[in-house]
Amino acid sequence: MSTTWWSRLSKKQEQDRAFESQSSEKDQRIQKEPDDDPELSPGELTFEEYTAGGLGRHLGVTSCTLLIVGRIIGTGIFSTPSSILSGVGSVGASLMLWVLGFLLSFCGLFIWLEFGTMFPRSGGEKVYLEAVYKKPKYLATAVFAVNSILLGFTPSSCIVSDFFILVAADQTVDRWNERAIALGGMISYTTGMLRSFTWPLVIFFVILIHGLAPKTGVLIMDLLSIFKIAILMFVVITGWVVFSGKTSVADPHYNFRNAFAGSSTSSNDYATATFKVLIAYGGWSSVNYVMNNVRDPVRTLKIAGPLGLGICAVLYLLANVAYFAAATKTEIDESGVAVTSLFFGNVFGPAAERALAIFIALSALGNIVTVTFAAARVNQELAKEGIPIPFGNKFWASNWPTGKSPLPGLIIHLIPSAITIIAPPPNIAFPFILDIEGYPQQIINLFIVIGLFYLRWKKPDAVRPFKVWWPLAVFFLAASAFLLIAPFLRPANGVGDTPPLPYYLYCLVGISIILAGGLYWAVWRIVLPKVFGYALVPRKETLDDGTVVTVFSNKKID
Repeated sequence: MSTTWWSRLSKKQEQDRAFESQSSEKDQRIQKEPDDDPELSPGELTFEEYTAGGLGRHLGVTSCTLLIVGRIIGTGIFSTPSSILSGVGSVGASLMLWVLGFLLSFCGLFIWLEFGTMFPRSGGEKVYLEAVYKKPKYLATAVFAVNSILLGFTPSSCIVSDFFILVAADQTVDRWNERAIALGGMISYTTGMLRSFTWPLVIFFVILIHGLAPKTGVLIMDLLSIFKIAILMFVVITGWVVFSGKTSVADPHYNFRNAFAGSSTSSNDYATATFKVLIAYGGWSSVNYVMNNVRDPVRTLKIAGPLGLGICAVLYLLANVAYFAAATKTEIDESGVAVTSLFFGNVFGPAAERALAIFIALSALGNIVTVTFAAARVNQELAKEGIPIPFGNKFWASNWPTGKSPLPGLIIHLIPSAITIIAPPPNIAFPFILDIEGYPQQIINLFIVIGLFYLRWKKPDAVRPFKVWWPLAVFFLAASAFLLIAPFLRPANGVGDTPPLPYYLYCLVGISIILAGGLYWAVWRIVLPKVFGYALVPRKETLDDGTVVTVFSNKKID
């Protein structure tokens, strides 16, 4: 009997392997067909060269879905509802913006699905910009590189994580003890049981885990994503209990009786608040950044993207309703980054507020783990393309020291994160960082969706395993244009949400970062070669870990 069972099991395994092999061959054929057209191939590397090296394809549908969930659920839903409410002035308008953000995110997701299934390579927007905007050569790559490196940081997650750690420790929150924890420091308890403990160097810890033990990093990432879903489920269920009237909250329906009272009439307020909502939903494109590590990438992307974003959207909307049920509009408006802490305090009391705050800190840590995982791969792809980086792009493109994970790309991510944690005051820095992150990304999004229509016109017969419905792309295009123009209109309060900084400053900073990318390209490709009389000659090199990288030599012109 056991022999029969083993025979059946072996036969079933052989059938599964044959099916996987057929699926893999079909998937690879679909992936390669767009690259067969030289006018569509992004960058200098072929598909095989682009995907060489590293740990290989080890992420399935589950891990990719949790990657998206872990990237989206981080600090936004626990901290920005108060800032959004303060900006638009009413509970009803705030909830409508969360719905709008959900719709815009899904439109963006479908656009990125079309590009991602056409070009199943790591790098996300880098790849899509290179496929569309080929001239001037490397301009799109340089612009994206400067934006990605300068704004590819995680201080907002660290700041919120630090805040809730201090709440849990019953400590006074100030600008320096927040930063001490973000980079690593001591928290002193007032109880005699435990005088102090060392909070790990958050970003350093994450970088070392991803760089030296990549599979462990993915496991931690998956577990923290599941944990974050559980936290939001707890918030949502608690909100239902609050609505039932069985808690200490006196009137859970108060905020919903005249929900739109006090709504702002300023386009600037709505645009700025929408940026924050979109940042909170940001992460639906996370799988696009790590496609070289995804098994059956076309199929996986088409499943994990909508599933991950859908889970987060439902939880986000219900969590906001729970917040507004447990606290008054004034309390939420004045809570700063502590809206979830306020929620726990109103429902369960101060002791529960401190006890549960550590869970929110872990959620923020999970976001740092996920963002860092994806950002390192983007940085690696930029270095592989030949973008000049100090100490040579071969080192930054490598999977040193393990040969499996891009620790140098993680180091690039560390530097701006550390600077933005240490330098500015958190009460101004947090909303300003959110605004700066959002504005340049909208510029890139605008060029991406324009590029989609261009490729539809230029290459109508190109292989598209997924094709977005064009009205959704038009809606996304119109929304991106509005979000780029409206922030320059004067807000209702005349100062915006980051006083004493001018309300339009984050727009100017965002545009400056994009222009800095163009300047960087001009110096690299035009000014220096002309001044010193040389031409840039590309060549391909294969590193010891199998990674293929483009390297430029300076050929003297006689």
